[in-house]
Amino acid sequence: MGYRTLRDCLRDLESSSQLVRIAEEIDPQLEAAEIQRRVFQAGGPAIFFERVKGCAFPMASNLFGTMDRVRYIFRDTLVAVRRAVEAKVDPSNAMRRPWEHLGLVPTLWHMLPKKVRGGPILASTTTLSKLPQLKCWPDDGGAFVTLPLVYTEDPDKAGLANSNLGMYRVQISGGRYVPDRQVGLHYQIHRGIGVHHARAINREGSLRVNIFVGGAPAMSVAAVMPLPEGMSELGFAGALAGHRIPMIAGAHQPAIYAEADFCISGTIERDVKLPEGPFGDHLGYYSLAHDYPVLRVDQVWHRKDAVWPFTVVGRPPQEDTMFGELIHELTGPAIPAVIPGLQAVHAVDAAGVHPLLLAIGSERYTPYNERRRPQELLTTANAILGQGQLSLAKYLWIAAREDELCLHIQDIPQFFAHMLRRVDWTRDLHFQTRTTIDTLDYSGDAINEGSKLVIAAVGPAVRELPTSAEGIHLPAGFGPARVCMPGVLAIGGPPFHASQCQVETFCQSISPDHPARRFPLWVMVDDADFTARTLNNFLWTTFTRSNPATDVYGVDSFIEHKHWGCRGPLVIDARAKPHHAPALVEDPGISRRVDKLAARGGPLHGII
Repeated sequence: MGYRTLRDCLRDLESSSQLVRIAEEIDPQLEAAEIQRRVFQAGGPAIFFERVKGCAFPMASNLFGTMDRVRYIFRDTLVAVRRAVEAKVDPSNAMRRPWEHLGLVPTLWHMLPKKVRGGPILASTTTLSKLPQLKCWPDDGGAFVTLPLVYTEDPDKAGLANSNLGMYRVQISGGRYVPDRQVGLHYQIHRGIGVHHARAINREGSLRVNIFVGGAPAMSVAAVMPLPEGMSELGFAGALAGHRIPMIAGAHQPAIYAEADFCISGTIERDVKLPEGPFGDHLGYYSLAHDYPVLRVDQVWHRKDAVWPFTVVGRPPQEDTMFGELIHELTGPAIPAVIPGLQAVHAVDAAGVHPLLLAIGSERYTPYNERRRPQELLTTANAILGQGQLSLAKYLWIAAREDELCLHIQDIPQFFAHMLRRVDWTRDLHFQTRTTIDTLDYSGDAINEGSKLVIAAVGPAVRELPTSAEGIHLPAGFGPARVCMPGVLAIGGPPFHASQCQVETFCQSISPDHPARRFPLWVMVDDADFTARTLNNFLWTTFTRSNPATDVYGVDSFIEHKHWGCRGPLVIDARAKPHHAPALVEDPGISRRVDKLAARGGPLHGII
């Protein structure tokens, strides 16, 4: 069965040679994070840090560092959870083939949280300053919890059945927080805790919060699952863990996870906000300091054998990429039932997840679609952008399954080639302006504010895609031109100046017979060689550094009946701009220290 505690998981990984111990003292200030990043990039094992500088608690990272290890950790429950998802989507499926769903009854039992009177979490107490002070990037504003399980209950209907478990950023030191008394709690829009917080404010009361760290690995997965509102994360965690999640229920306060390694308990202070951050985040940039709610800490509990698990977020791929892949494996069968006509959707990790969605839908309005133009695809696209966190997307590219039955949404070059062979820039661009985007995305007009672009294409191929930039000469101040993939050209541009219409002027200078017009998509960047060097560089640069309404241009552009399009190539301005957040860069001194750990005789030799 699944693991009940973090220690159980670590012991099993070590016994199966999937974990290494580091006996040397490791500094939680940058050093532990750089080790984690390098081990993950190398596809290495889980890491147990026995001695943490300035702290009595050991740390562990990279538990979810490879999909093989993720599947190993949940080997006893993954099949049953998939079947439960299928049964949720189509209950009649279980009735037609009941022999395939015999494991569903125990899974449903495990989804019921278990009320207990006590547990290991209440064994000891400590303070915030005695916890590992993990700092991942040089300009982080303080120490953060990177795998927090933030638990709240509905103020209007308290209890386990009306709870929310989410992974929201938690800053435990630095900034203007009172040491050992205050914690910064950063949660984004479309999060369950926001609903609970709003209801507490409406009742003119305070919201009690428990932040768990550690426990069964299934709890971390449940906290990041995009479950429908009202569906219990504790229930999902129980199904994935293979046992009922034990919760210590208390009067007038939210329950405490009995098997957690740590629990920070407190109350969100009314009418108090303090700057939280900066923090190196999953788009590959710093999220800057902004005012967020403050948790007044009442108690910090921990079990006697507590281990502090952590991860590092930064430019993808990182360990959280594995969460996304697992989520896709578990919830993929549910997609067609949630949005009719939708075959598949892929939030592209290399582009920072929310900036870029790819989708495959159906275009079945054939009696009304003699000209084969996007119709049902646009209905599907609007439905996608109305679904929870998917609504934070900036770019949504959607294709019709009928046009290429073997189109694979995970094959990004194939998908872009399919779209670019068919797209009609005069017709297939659909903007939403002044709407919401990811809180951590600084390409928009202000925090949470930006735009969206749906690109929908159907029909037969209308062009072949060029693969060589030979013979392409650009106006003075622009260049070089490099091919990112068939049909996509990265063009080096001058440094961005807000007072100049650089891209518009550039587009107007392109003659009708210019050889670059054979490429349907151009991306203007600061470094064309870097952008074109790898697929991930193209995806990251293009979609994290542009806001559709302000950064999409076109050669021979026009506006007709308030519809914007272009007759020549589409141009995305993906240069760095003054309002963008700075990119993440490692500290050279820390890098040299980790190099020594990887040298012959060091604990990481042969691993990184």
